[in-house]
Amino acid sequence: MKTSACISHCLFLIKMKVIILLALATIAYANVEPLDGNTAYGYIQNYAIPLAEKIRQQEEQMMQERIVGGLPSAPGQFPYQAGLLASYQGISGTGICGGSLISSNRVVTAAHCWFDGVNQAWLFNVVLGSNTLFTGGTRLPTSVVATHPSWTPLLVRNDIAVIYLPQSVASSATISPVALPSGPQVNENFAGESAIASGFGLTESQIGGPISSSQVLSHVSLNVITNNICSWSFPLILQDSNICTSGLGGSSTCQGDSGGPLVVNRNGQPILIGVTSFGSALGCTAGLPAAFARVTSYLSFLHQHI
Repeated sequence: MKTSACISHCLFLIKMKVIILLALATIAYANVEPLDGNTAYGYIQNYAIPLAEKIRQQEEQMMQERIVGGLPSAPGQFPYQAGLLASYQGISGTGICGGSLISSNRVVTAAHCWFDGVNQAWLFNVVLGSNTLFTGGTRLPTSVVATHPSWTPLLVRNDIAVIYLPQSVASSATISPVALPSGPQVNENFAGESAIASGFGLTESQIGGPISSSQVLSHVSLNVITNNICSWSFPLILQDSNICTSGLGGSSTCQGDSGGPLVVNRNGQPILIGVTSFGSALGCTAGLPAAFARVTSYLSFLHQHI
């Protein structure tokens, strides 16, 4: 009887442990938020589409501000900046992202703008030479996009993609490719340098908050930090193939800026060093780092598609 009671009691304890572990796993999964929570799942439906509609409505009223803590950009100030208006399979509405023109017919963006692990885009309307997303500039529709072969939405790893434009665009005062790192720059980590991020995304921290009636392209100067420092904010997500900027002072990239450029200036020439990828679940103004795909880690992939 004692042996039988012991076995029953042990089985009961094992069952309880399994139930507790399953409950904890369920809670952990429930607290994962798209992109900001360091997974790309659901970014398109939860952020890209609702934000695009708000921006479209405000552009119809008037133009002027988006990146948190940043400034409106002058026409032609960032001629490599691309805006992306995306259409998705099985979902109504348009989503937004950013990108960078890297040749006359190629744009680099974040892979999660094309496929976030849940939703798949089928068309990008690429906007070049415009400080607004829904009006002006050169607009080129395309469905030819190459995401990195090792793109992993759950962990936001290898978050980079190349968009094939249907035709080449001529360089002008408002449209011009950005240079990729070359020579000694290939081995630099850029830590300690001041870099500029630009995009059409939020200037308010909360997606549910009001969108400013000033909807022009914005930019902000951010300090590049080491991955050792950045890993304190993203201990399980950050890879050597990421590059981070400090969020001190409340300045950062935000929803809608995904896929956009992070550049440093070398002898008057902008050099693309990052592609906007993810930030903190605590929000864009929390003073925490923002993470980008490190361009030097993906040069072979990019050159393969240029």
